[in-house]
Parts: sequence; C-alpha cells; structure tokens
Amino acid sequence: MTVIPFVNEPVLDFKIQANADKQKAALAEVRKNLGKSYPLVIGGKEVVTEQTFKSYNPSDKDEVIAVFSKGTTSLAKDAIETAAKAFESWKFVPAEERATVLFRAAEIARRRRFEINAYMILEAGKNYTEADADTAEAIDFLEFYARELLRYAGEQPVTPLPGEANQLVYIPLGVGVVVPPWNFPFAILVGMSSAAIVCGNTVVLKPSSETPMMGRLYFEIMKEAGVPDGVLNFLPGSGGEVGDTLVAHPKTRFISFTGSMQVGIHINELAAKVHPGQIWLKRVVAEMGGKDSMVIDHECNVDEAAEAVVAAAFGFQGQKCSACSRAIVDAKVYDAFVEKVKVLVDKIQVGPAEENYQMGPVISKGAEASILGYIETGKKEGRLISGGVKADGNGYYIRPTVFADIDPMAVISQEEIFGPVLAIIKSPDFEESLKIANNTIYGLTGAVYSLNREKIALAKKHLLIGNLYFNRKCTGAMVGGHPFGGFNMSGTDSKAGGRDYLLLFLQAKLMSEKLK
Repeated sequence: MTVIPFVNEPVLDFKIQANADKQKAALAEVRKNLGKSYPLVIGGKEVVTEQTFKSYNPSDKDEVIAVFSKGTTSLAKDAIETAAKAFESWKFVPAEERATVLFRAAEIARRRRFEINAYMILEAGKNYTEADADTAEAIDFLEFYARELLRYAGEQPVTPLPGEANQLVYIPLGVGVVVPPWNFPFAILVGMSSAAIVCGNTVVLKPSSETPMMGRLYFEIMKEAGVPDGVLNFLPGSGGEVGDTLVAHPKTRFISFTGSMQVGIHINELAAKVHPGQIWLKRVVAEMGGKDSMVIDHECNVDEAAEAVVAAAFGFQGQKCSACSRAIVDAKVYDAFVEKVKVLVDKIQVGPAEENYQMGPVISKGAEASILGYIETGKKEGRLISGGVKADGNGYYIRPTVFADIDPMAVISQEEIFGPVLAIIKSPDFEESLKIANNTIYGLTGAVYSLNREKIALAKKHLLIGNLYFNRKCTGAMVGGHPFGGFNMSGTDSKAGGRDYLLLFLQAKLMSEKLK
C-alpha cells in the first residue's frame, strides 16, 4: 500500500469572509437539530434507556444541545462483552484495510468539517478558530496513525542469527476503554479511539458528559468509513457508574484516558486490581494535565513574549492542559512585562462563541465556581492586574484574570486552575527561573523566551517538561511535529501524535524457526 507523506491539515483563516460565511451557515443548519435525542450504540444496535442526560451550550446555559441515553452498569458490561467478541475477527483484518478505514474517516471529517466545528462551538464554547484547529487536529490523527500502523505492520528489524529465521510482529491488545476530555472534544477523542482501533483493538467509548455530541459525530464518521459493528461502541454515562465498571471489567485490556489528575489516579488504582477471570495486567495510558510555565529572560523581545503568554494563557479560556498558567519573569524586565500583559488582556472581549468572540465561556457551572474560587484565593496571594470578575451574559463567562507578585509556592502557582487565570512571578535571574519552572508536581508543557544560546542550552538540560518550546508559546502542538505528553503527574509519558504512540496499543510477538 503506497501513501503520500503525512502533512498537517491547515487551519482555516476566518478573516476570509467565505470561510466565516460557511461557518455561519453550518451553525444555522446545526441549530435545526438542537435538542434531538441520541441512543447508545452497542454492537451496532441502538439502545434507548429510560434515564437520559442533556448537554448544554455554555454560552447560553439554558440552551439544550442534545439529549443522550445514559449508560448503566449492565450496559457497560454488555459493551465490553460485545467488544470482546468483535475483537476476535477485527484483530485479523489486514493492516492495510484498517488503515484505509482511517483514511476514509479523514475524508469524511473534511467533508463535515464546518458541521463538526458548529457543534463544537455550541457544545464546548470554542470560537471559530479554536474549533477548526480541533477538527484539523482530529484529521491529522486519522492520517498520521493510519500511516504509523502501516509502518508497524511492515518488516521489523531483528539481528540475524545463523540457522534461524526470526520475525517480529506487532499484534493488538484486545478491548480498550477510551475516556476522552471535553476541552479538545473531537481531536483527543478521535486520536485516542482511532489509534486503538487502527491497531486492531476494539473500543468502548465513554465520551465526556459535557461534550457527548462530539463522540456521536465520531461514531457516525467511523461507521460510514466502514468500521464493523462492535469494533466501536458508544456508551455515554457517569464516571462513577459506567466508567468504573468499564475500567474494572476483567475483559478490559487497556484504558486510554485524558482528564484531571485526580480521575487519572483513580483509574490507575482501579485498573491495577486483578479481578476474577482476568489474565493480564491492564495497561493504562493517561494524560492528566499540567501547571505550565513560560520563562521570560531579560535577554528577549519582551513585546513578543507578552503576546505569546497572553495567547497561551487565554486561548479557549485557558481550558487547555498546555495553557500557560504561570509567567516567570526576570526582575530586569518584570515591570515592563506586567504592563504589556495588562494592556493586551484588557483588550480581550468576552462573549458567545457562536459570535466568534476572542474569549467565550468556560465549560460549566462547576468549572465556573471552581475558577472563581481560585480567583478569590489569588486576590489574597497577589496583586490583581486585570479581570477577577464574571463577565456579562447568560453563560459561564469570566473576565481574563492576571495576578502579579505571586509567590512560587502560592496556591494559584501550584494547583491546576483550568481557566482564564495567569499568575506572574518575579525571578531574580535565569537560573532561579528554571528552578521555579520545575517546582510543581507536573511536567507537561512550557516555554522559554531568551536570545541567549547558553541560557537556552541550560533550559534544555534542566527543565523536566515533556513539550518544551523556545521563543514561541507553549500551546498549539502539531501532530507529527510536536509529539505531545508530559512527565510526573502529567501522565504516563505517552506521546500522542508521535512515532511511539501506537506501541501503547500493540504488543510484540517474536517467531523463530530453526532452518534445516
């Protein structure tokens, strides 16, 4: 099978009126379907349950996006058993055919791009560019992992031994449980699920209860692309009931999770217990967040650094595990940097995602309450520079908030806030800045602004950060170019969109034959 080299899907420019018009038209079409009900799907069969839940528009908290049947313990067990049966045939489907399914899915996603964006704008509160970047990344995952599977399916190098014919092949694991987050509700969901499926595994997908429509769209796309019944099962439901049942089931072989540290730790603990009938140790692939810093040296372009920090801190309302939540600034340029950030942040307008404001709402009432709580803590721990209050509107709007003069060990410097809150920390010198950057339990993303090559070399050596950038923002990882994943409590060291990611869903089998 011959394929062209992987190239990232470009993000659309919505300053071009034709693109903006297409997105507005898609939003109008999607609005016609709001409030519809969607079933679970297990083994290709739709299941309607008495208990349902709704997803809402965080820009207009009373508007229902969709109604979903709610999974139960019994249905979760059925889904695992169904996926286990489907695995017995899917695992033997040739790699080229499985890769072709992903290539088809990528084309379908391109065709439905504006529709996918529209649902994401309404259900997740992303503006046009953030939503389209999410969809483009999902397309990248489909294209990249299809090619990667073909590479792993090819002849693998082994050291020749006299009198033997040796062959190493990679085979799938079995049934996987995929638990994606709401903040990259299409890209991460598509990447986690598609990586597992293209390797020959079967999946029970439990989408986030905040953004289940994105899981429904993925299911539709994969069905049209040719995924057999039972290979992908769609099971929305609560984490405590459905999620725990899926993780604990003895036929579950692996769990792929992206979300909070607390939930990731719980999944890891639950998966570690061997249940009756279980014949393996479960594999857990977890990405659990971060507390990401941008180090600003006095030897840099301070204007560029301020713009990058603001973009990284407040893109999608700071609801990214890669978001800059701490700026660690050399004392020599500290006051100038703080003032530049204030000017930039005070210009940010907050409003409905559908109207394409630079900043939209945070995802939910619970998220809003948590973030506002951290803001009150920040008012006690530092100097409020900008924001610090809710913004107007019938949604979960918070003004972008900046605190200066924050102690490196302060609460808002140490705990993941997951919202539009930036802490600025003054540092006496570059070496101390690096120590501060390393002082959290996380190690996901970070950036350093400096024009001094010796300092850059020092940062490369000492910063324990999975995705470390120089003289650019710490968000915006690209599939293939920036394999994504961090250290310590940021997760299990997986690198999504990288050349070793599919190994997490495969196991190596060696076959050796004595030659006569």
